[in-house]
Amino acid sequence: MPINSESLSKDPSAVQQRRQATVFLLRLQWLVIFLLIAAILWLYISQQRFEHHVNERLQSNEQVVSRLNEMDDRLFAMSQQTLPEPRAAASSQAQNQLDLLRIQIQAADRLLADNNHSAAIDLLRGLHWQLSQSSNEIAPALTVVIKQSLTKDIERLQAKSAQPSPWQLHNLAIQNIQDFLHSHERFTHAATRPQNTDSDVSLTRRQLTIHEVIMTLNLASQASNMREREPLIGYLRQARKQLKTLVTQESMSAETASKTATTNSEKTSRSTSAGITNKSHDTSLSTKTAPTDISEVIDWLDRLIANAPKPTPLLTTQILDKPQR
Repeated sequence: MPINSESLSKDPSAVQQRRQATVFLLRLQWLVIFLLIAAILWLYISQQRFEHHVNERLQSNEQVVSRLNEMDDRLFAMSQQTLPEPRAAASSQAQNQLDLLRIQIQAADRLLADNNHSAAIDLLRGLHWQLSQSSNEIAPALTVVIKQSLTKDIERLQAKSAQPSPWQLHNLAIQNIQDFLHSHERFTHAATRPQNTDSDVSLTRRQLTIHEVIMTLNLASQASNMREREPLIGYLRQARKQLKTLVTQESMSAETASKTATTNSEKTSRSTSAGITNKSHDTSLSTKTAPTDISEVIDWLDRLIANAPKPTPLLTTQILDKPQR
């Protein structure tokens, strides 16, 4: 009897353990299933986002292709226009050639907006050769004026193509400002580290502000690479507004750093200041111009905003846009 009672008392515990193991396995299976479903949903959402991005790029390309097709249709339509009267046909042919010339000049302006100077120069040379042919029906006086303007445009573009692009100069200036902000933040952090802990909060805010300015300048650099003038100006103004809050902090930190430097030995402070001066002088020599403090960075940003690159129309475009008698 004692043996049977012990076996009966052990059997229910074994059954309960089996049930608990079964329930645990079921829960584990459901957990794995939920994780798989979540992974599938994440992959699906990522794929939809990627497809949406690709569709946007395709739509932009389709818009460009549609514009080119419209230009081809206009060229074909103008080439097919005929009038019964000979004099009217001659004047219509000259007008068609002027309209075609305007469209080709617009294409050259578009190439310049894309910073493709070589293709624009080749197109202008082709137009100059086209006006020299016997099939040209445009008035001789107007032809001479247009050919002279084309020659001036070609010479100006050749000289401009040999120089760095204004967008590249803006990118270089933005990179110099970012490098200065990185070095300035490290130098300020090292100079204020031995001070009391009361300045830790302001120092953290200062670092966050500098990092925000650097990120804003990254966006400005991207806008400059995309040849987008208005976003570039907007990001530069935002960075300038953020740096305005550091001007007072710059003067306060400079005074604190000078007081801390006087407590050190005179020999050490002289050697340190001489090393910093030489380093900044070498940097200015290597980059020709570089900011030295936050106020000068703000002045740089003002000049970048005022001298933001903008497309300059061709001289031939201005001549063809004038109403002809």
